[in-house]
Amino acid sequence: MNNTDDNLDNIEQEAVANIFDERLKKLDELKADGISSYSSGFDPVDHALDIFTKYNDLPDEELSSQQIECSIAGRIVGLRNFGKAAFVHIADSSGKIQAYFRKDVLIEQYTLLKKLDVGDIIGLNGRLFRTKTKELTIEVKSFTLLTKSLRPLPEKWHGLKDIEIRYRQRYVDLIVNPEVKKLFELRSVAIKAIRDFLESRKFIEVETPMLHSIPGGAAARPFSTHHNALDMDLYLRIAPELYLKKLLVGGFERVFELNKNFRNEGISTKHNPEFTMLEFYMAYKDYLFLMSFTEELFCHVAQVVNGTLKITYGETIISLTPPWKRLTFMDALKENGVPEDILSNKETALTWARQNKIDVKTGSSYGKILDEIFSEKVEPNLIQPTFIIDYPVELSPLAKRHKDNPDFVERFELFIAAREVANAFSELNDPIDQRSRFERQVEARDTGDDEAHRMDEDFLRALEYGMPPAAGEGIGIDRMIMLLTNSQSIRDVIMFPQLRPEQ
Repeated sequence: MNNTDDNLDNIEQEAVANIFDERLKKLDELKADGISSYSSGFDPVDHALDIFTKYNDLPDEELSSQQIECSIAGRIVGLRNFGKAAFVHIADSSGKIQAYFRKDVLIEQYTLLKKLDVGDIIGLNGRLFRTKTKELTIEVKSFTLLTKSLRPLPEKWHGLKDIEIRYRQRYVDLIVNPEVKKLFELRSVAIKAIRDFLESRKFIEVETPMLHSIPGGAAARPFSTHHNALDMDLYLRIAPELYLKKLLVGGFERVFELNKNFRNEGISTKHNPEFTMLEFYMAYKDYLFLMSFTEELFCHVAQVVNGTLKITYGETIISLTPPWKRLTFMDALKENGVPEDILSNKETALTWARQNKIDVKTGSSYGKILDEIFSEKVEPNLIQPTFIIDYPVELSPLAKRHKDNPDFVERFELFIAAREVANAFSELNDPIDQRSRFERQVEARDTGDDEAHRMDEDFLRALEYGMPPAAGEGIGIDRMIMLLTNSQSIRDVIMFPQLRPEQ
């Protein structure tokens, strides 16, 4: 930032401080007049959108003759005072509407108007009429100050385009940017659509612990904490998978959880350490069934949220119309320019990766090397919905081996717009094989892989009682919402993303 920018910031901060002081004086004056600036409540009967829906098309004569009374509460987002009259725009949760204040109607209460500012929250009662400019308006008969705002709202968001400030002060972002509020309303619609879809197919929603003694269910670094009463270290959940599969053992056949997961990893436009995940499990199904099920789920949610299976994402039109492309992991590498002969063993793959400046950690397994190559060479090209299927067994310690090739597993990842949005597989229910996989994961941890799984004896014990054949899936809700709302950063769809402490 240059000196000019610093000077502008100082001027803006001084202006805000002056306004803050002026409003504090008004607050003291209101107290002296016996007027509460922070009222206990108000009972609005109407909302702005409902008023427009019911009466905006009503002819002027009928509007006048019906003497329609209404009561509304909201935040002042515009105020023009002309001395003996004032026009005020009030915004509530549904939209905004104009209110007309007349001195000869309000008489003594009109003096209170002089102490109101943009940002204050008021409740009012009045009669509907239409102005000379044909705007539906409430002529105010009485009003109440509900909350005095001490800080000024930004002028149409000028000077507050800094994306970090918008994330940090999301409450202001929501006030002044209706499209942001609409995005989070659509997020809520999408989550409800997911619940409706699953519950209509006989799934039940469950809750599993967020504090784990052993982090499991995904390859990720956990956040750690300490339980004082039990005097034990615990981890924030990286995935609910193992608990949900224990429920399959216990006799539940279809379960799902919409959950918060926490992974101690980097932050980017695609990653946030705290994120929302849908995980669901179905007894007696496999990953092939889940691909069609996933197409159906995504299409249902897209139709409910946007009314179409065509998604505009950036400059790309994405079609969700099934069937979606299916491609094996190894074929995807070949189709994207990776020579077939380098896929034959670890050493040739490692050499090729380094020649192509692909970052591969020292000591990585063959599967991990292939996965790094995939991330660099394949993933950026997966724009339209594509199922990448049949992964190397080393990458999938909880998935069932492929019946035709035990070096691979029955797994798919769904990619849309060059990012993974879902991960699923036929669940491994053989406790002997699962123990062997955990042992290899423990060996990987010992050689420096801090994302490898740990041994979980209780989960193994559950499998030893017998888990039915099943298929399970995790869907990144935040990434799904990004697609449905044309949002380019995951932080845009998280209400309060984690940020560094304010300086």
